[in-house]
Amino acid sequence: MAPPPQQPPEPSASLHRDDADDDDESVKQLQQCSSLYLSLQECLVNSNRNWKSCQKEVQALKTCNERRKNGGGSS
Repeated sequence: MAPPPQQPPEPSASLHRDDADDDDESVKQLQQCSSLYLSLQECLVNSNRNWKSCQKEVQALKTCNERRKNGGGSS
C-alpha cells in the first residue's frame, strides 16, 4: 500500500518579509545616520524616486556614513 500523500511544508515567516522589514534592518545598521536615511527615503517617495531631487539628503547621508566609517561618530 502506498504511503499517504504528504502535505507541503508550511512556508516560514522569513519568506514573507516585506520591504518595510528590509528598511527597518537597514536603518538599524546605519546607527546614528538613521534619521538621514529616513529623510532620504521620504524625499524619494515624495519626488517619485527622483534621485536628482534628493541630492541634499544623499550628500548628508554620505557624509554621515563616511564620518561613521572613520570613527568620527558617537554610538
